[in-house]
Amino acid sequence: MEPRRGMIEPGLSYPVAVAGGAVIGLLLAVFGGGGSVLATPLLLYGVGVRDPHVAIGTSAAAVAVNAASGLFLQARAGQVKWPCALVFGGAGLAGSLTGAHVAKQIDGQALLLWFALAMALVGGSMLLPRTSPGDPDVRINNRLMLRLAPAGLAVGLAAGFFGIGGGFLIVPGLMAATGMTLANAAASSLVSVVLFGSATSLSYAASGLVDWRVFAALVAGGVLGAIAAGPVSRRLAGRADVARRLFAVLVLMTAGYVAWRAGS
Repeated sequence: MEPRRGMIEPGLSYPVAVAGGAVIGLLLAVFGGGGSVLATPLLLYGVGVRDPHVAIGTSAAAVAVNAASGLFLQARAGQVKWPCALVFGGAGLAGSLTGAHVAKQIDGQALLLWFALAMALVGGSMLLPRTSPGDPDVRINNRLMLRLAPAGLAVGLAAGFFGIGGGFLIVPGLMAATGMTLANAAASSLVSVVLFGSATSLSYAASGLVDWRVFAALVAGGVLGAIAAGPVSRRLAGRADVARRLFAVLVLMTAGYVAWRAGS
C-alpha cells in the first residue's frame, strides 16, 4: 500500500466530527468501554471520510488521546494497578502493531465486515450482567505475569486489527488474569487503551492514513463529552443497567448497518 501522506478529503463535515466526538467521549466516560467502536462508522457515514483505513487510523488516534485524559483522572484517584496494567499493556503493544500492519493489507470493504463483527461482539458483551467482586489489594507476581502477558498480546492483536480501544476485552482480561475488582480493571485498562491506540494510529500515520484535522475535531468533541459525563452519570444513577443495554442495542444496530453497507 502506497503512503497517502498529507491527504485531505474534500467535503468533510467537521461539525459532525466535533458532535460525534462529544457523544463518543460521553459514552466512554459513562460506560467505561464500547464507545470507541462508534468512531469509525461516524467518520465513514457521518463525517464523510471515504477510506475505511483512514477512518480506522484517525479514530484510533482520537481514542488514545481521550483515554489518556481518563487515565490521568483515574490515576489521581488511585484506581490504577500500575504493575499489572503495564505488564498487560506492554505485552499487547507488539500485538497491536502486528494487528494494524495486517489490517492495512486488507481491502477496505472486507475490513469493514470484520469491523462489524467486532462491533457485534462489543454490543453482545455489554448485554452480559456486570459484577464487581475481586481483590482490591492485588499485587503482581510471577504467576500473574505469566497470565497477563499472553492475554495482553492477544487483546493487543485484536485492538490493532480492528483499530479500537479494546476496553471491552481488556477489562475482563485483567479481571480473569489477576482477580482485581471491576473498578480497578476499568481504570487499569486505560493504560492499554492508550498504548494500543497510540501504536495503531502511529502505524496508520506512517502510511499517511490519519486525517489530522478530523482527529483534532474528534478530540475537541471528546473533551466536551468528558465534561458532560459527570452530570449525566449522576442522572443515570440507579438506571445504569438500562442505559447500558440501550447503548448495547445501538452498537448492535450500527454493526448491522456497517455490515450491510460493506456488503452492498
